[in-house]
Amino acid sequence: MAENNYTPISKDRFRFVQQNEKIHDKALKTKPIGYFKDAWIRFRKNKASVAAAIVLAIIILYAIIVPFISKYKLGAKSDMTYKKMNPELIIGKTVIFDGGKNMSLNDKYLMYLVSIGVNAENAEGKGAESWNIGYESFYNPVLKAGEEEKVIEDGNEVYKRAARVNTYQLIGFQYLQVSAAELQKILDGEKEMQTQILYPLIDENNYGGSADDANLWFRNDRGYPINEAGQRMTLEDVKANGYVDNFLRDSNGDLVYMKTVGSMYKIRVLYYNYYRYEEGHTPSFVFGSDGGGYDIATRMAYGLRTSFILSVSVAVFCFIFGAIFGAIEGYYGGWVDLLLERLVDILWRMPLYIIVTLFQMHLVNTGKASVLSGLLMAFCVTGWIGTASLVRTQFYRFKNQEYILAARTLGAKDMRLMFRHIFPNAIGTIITSSVFVIPGIIMSESTFSYLGIVNLNSRDTVSLGTMMADGKEFLSEYPHILLIPAAVIALMMIAFNLFGNGLRDAFNPSLRGADD
Repeated sequence: MAENNYTPISKDRFRFVQQNEKIHDKALKTKPIGYFKDAWIRFRKNKASVAAAIVLAIIILYAIIVPFISKYKLGAKSDMTYKKMNPELIIGKTVIFDGGKNMSLNDKYLMYLVSIGVNAENAEGKGAESWNIGYESFYNPVLKAGEEEKVIEDGNEVYKRAARVNTYQLIGFQYLQVSAAELQKILDGEKEMQTQILYPLIDENNYGGSADDANLWFRNDRGYPINEAGQRMTLEDVKANGYVDNFLRDSNGDLVYMKTVGSMYKIRVLYYNYYRYEEGHTPSFVFGSDGGGYDIATRMAYGLRTSFILSVSVAVFCFIFGAIFGAIEGYYGGWVDLLLERLVDILWRMPLYIIVTLFQMHLVNTGKASVLSGLLMAFCVTGWIGTASLVRTQFYRFKNQEYILAARTLGAKDMRLMFRHIFPNAIGTIITSSVFVIPGIIMSESTFSYLGIVNLNSRDTVSLGTMMADGKEFLSEYPHILLIPAAVIALMMIAFNLFGNGLRDAFNPSLRGADD
């Protein structure tokens, strides 16, 4: 028998552990993190998605707030005089958009604009000296003061100077026909505003020129102002001596401000001041005005409202119907899945353009539905298919998991298994797919509006696509009419995609609790 080789250990070297202590589970020192809180923590770590969410929040707030604070309303009558105006935004003395455009002016037109500036010197509300059109403000840095560019115009050598002209002041003077009551209101408005609105009529019979010309003295065929000696006036002469007026005067030499035309009065007004009298505010459009004289900023806010209402409504329908349809397919499988998938195949092959056109022809054009509701129903015909496919895939993935078999063994019914145990595991994918539906609907709606398949341009409705369609004919000269709504759509598409990518990663159950 083998000998045991070990050293005996005294029992004194042993002691009981926790002999007189009660052992308890220790309390958790950290708060439990739920599914949505964990998703929020992961989402915050994605800086691009957070930035996209901020951009989308700004756009949504813009669409909500601007129609309430804007001085221009969607259904209000536009002023065609101020159509195609450039953007103008001045905050204090900071000029963000100056409302001007670069022009190359000959002496005649330059002096015409200078004369408008002289007469408009009482116009208020601009907040910056550069807004008052005057001789000194015309020189562009490209040309030094006094430098001229010689060009050929109508076969003659003329001198032109680079200038930046405010488009709102460019309107100048206009002739109106008003009633006696309206004339009295204008006279009362002058006193109340302490601003001159009425100006003397031009003596067109003796001095020629167009009726809209300012206070210049035109005597020759080419329309250049000349002085009392019959010599052509230069810019320097105008600056030093001012203009010789060409106003209409009566037999006593007094200025004539109005003429009777039947029961009406013909008057000449500085339209900038007249607009202030009529509307109660200065003409100013933050993003400019379109070809119809409407404020682009206000119309864009209403257009964003239309896009969000339509896209969110479609997304909610697709989320609910697509989730139910896909859950039934994925959970029951077999012949139920086969039959429903054939229905999906039929609908999926129907081009969206055809569906939208048919709804417009048979519902909208016949008066059975509005343009927006017809478009909503057209998008809902096939918009849910993508969500249903994702839900179906998720149900096939989870329905045979052990926890589902355990719940079924314990007697859980089909509805409880589907919407209490399987559906929550697919919620992240479903939410992400619903978010991606929104930019797709916005882009499709804008495309249909731009192509003229749907007409969302009315007194109470407007679309970003319609705005772009209206602006395409002015692209070369007034690009802001088209580019501003186009830029907003592009920004939304990028932001929604980045935001959706962040949600997809945040709601991914496989990443729950993971540290990046």
